[in-house]
Amino acid sequence: MSQPVAEVHPSVTAEIEKQLSGHNVNVLDDEKPELSDDEINKQEGVKRVEAITTVWTKQVLVVMFILLYLVSFTDQLMQSVQGSLVAYITSAFNQHGLLATTSIVATIIGGVCNLTIAKVIDIWGRVEGFLFALLLVSIGMIMKATSYNVEMYAAAHTLYWVGHLALGYIITIILADITSLRNRIIMFGLNSTPIICTTFAGPKIADLFYTNLNFRWAFGAFLIIQIVFCVPVAIIFLWSKRKAVARGIYPQSDANRTFWESVKYYFVQFDVIGMFLTVFGFSLLLLPFSLVSYAPNGWKTGYIIAMIILGVFLLAAFAIWEKFFSPVPYIPFKFLKDRTILGACLIYGLMFCSIFCWDAYYYSYLQVVHGLTITTSGYVLNSFSLTSAIIGPFVGLGIRHLGTFKWPSFAMMPFAILGVGLLIHFRTADSATGYLVMCQVFNGIYSGVWALTCQLAIMSCVTHQEIAVSIALFGLFGSIGAAMGFAIAGALWTNIFPVQLLARLPEDAKNLTATIYGDITVQMSYPVGSDIRNAINDSYSDVQRKMVITGICFIPLCLGCILMWRNINVRKLEEEKGHQNKGTIF
Repeated sequence: MSQPVAEVHPSVTAEIEKQLSGHNVNVLDDEKPELSDDEINKQEGVKRVEAITTVWTKQVLVVMFILLYLVSFTDQLMQSVQGSLVAYITSAFNQHGLLATTSIVATIIGGVCNLTIAKVIDIWGRVEGFLFALLLVSIGMIMKATSYNVEMYAAAHTLYWVGHLALGYIITIILADITSLRNRIIMFGLNSTPIICTTFAGPKIADLFYTNLNFRWAFGAFLIIQIVFCVPVAIIFLWSKRKAVARGIYPQSDANRTFWESVKYYFVQFDVIGMFLTVFGFSLLLLPFSLVSYAPNGWKTGYIIAMIILGVFLLAAFAIWEKFFSPVPYIPFKFLKDRTILGACLIYGLMFCSIFCWDAYYYSYLQVVHGLTITTSGYVLNSFSLTSAIIGPFVGLGIRHLGTFKWPSFAMMPFAILGVGLLIHFRTADSATGYLVMCQVFNGIYSGVWALTCQLAIMSCVTHQEIAVSIALFGLFGSIGAAMGFAIAGALWTNIFPVQLLARLPEDAKNLTATIYGDITVQMSYPVGSDIRNAINDSYSDVQRKMVITGICFIPLCLGCILMWRNINVRKLEEEKGHQNKGTIF
């Protein structure tokens, strides 16, 4: 799977419009969630999207589904191409060992910033957030195309990743705005099906760019393509806004603040202090684990120790700030008091932590140890996401019929155990590629189902006003889990691989350890079957096996998280309480 945290986007929506008073409604199999949605509490962004969808016809609704699908298609295709090239990009700067490091900060910031994006689209509107995300993607891709060292590439990837996650997040929120709770997972599943095509097209396109041009042209070309498909979405929203204003149903802002008053207001509303404490705290805590091999004295290096201590201090400061001082808490802790929401968030974080423990260097492993091409390695890697995409719509149809999501999630535990557990056995150079694909399919099945059912679990417990921020919280858990997985993978790689390589290389080649460690093209340059190549392959297999063993340790915890869920029946919920959102919806 190529950077899975990008494959499965948090998306949910919902608001129960009809409040039944004076009597209880039995909508659950075991207990009823607390749901309320007072119109007076809705923020302007939520009211605006309801006004916009009110002026839509069924034809406009269908066109919007198609356009959002095309945006998702181009975004996922770019992600597939990038995932196939990233090992060569870091190697171009002789820093292949920093493969995981370049993703840690980007993943943390991307997850944290989605909470800010949630507030933006709730306060200002969906299209404003959509265009801002497109701007971040554009700047990041321009910087990637012009990067001249690994530091600039890491900064560019961070900007791109924040925009990429925000774009996918806003698309899913818009889908939630225009679908009923019962049908929502069907549309989420359909919106993930571009992966079926990008799985095969992405690696091939990456191979063509790398062979005939270079990675820079890939970013430039896809930047243009992305903009072309995003602009029509914005045009429809802006056109619909004008119609809603003309009808007098579009809410206008009554704020009369000066520029500096607005700066102060949004500084508080977005809890900028809390956001920075979170980003720097997690980044400083997790980065040293993958940077330590580059430090002059390893774990004894002063700045490595300082980063860990400062990271812990900043996270503690964040907790104190949120508890006692923040006027508007950055993380909506009230949602985590609901056991269903907390369990869903924890599963998402644990799932990504488990996956990225072994996935971060899997692409390099396939090419070096199994001798696969860029294209074939991409096919194997992306078979994970391919499986998730194929089963997505069927999961939605099943939930629409059954109404429940808890028991289908339980049924995925055997796939999770087999998918990761069998990878331990097949982490050798002589394992057939077909077995690796089989494991990827198992992993794709359970992760695809959990990603969808977790979102539905959250959406069934909140109102339309609360959807954006609750799903952003869900995404934050996923990003932190992925960052932890990257950190674990980076720590294992940088602390085990060079040591194993030095021990296994022939005596006359031990002086090449640093060169081989830093560049995948050098690793692949040695003939298959030679003593040096065998040493490289055995070192890869050893560290990869340890990564997989670490990853499977998180799987049993997911079972406990599913047990936390209430057994909510979304079909009964909507039959008794009505749709969560207004306007023309599916």
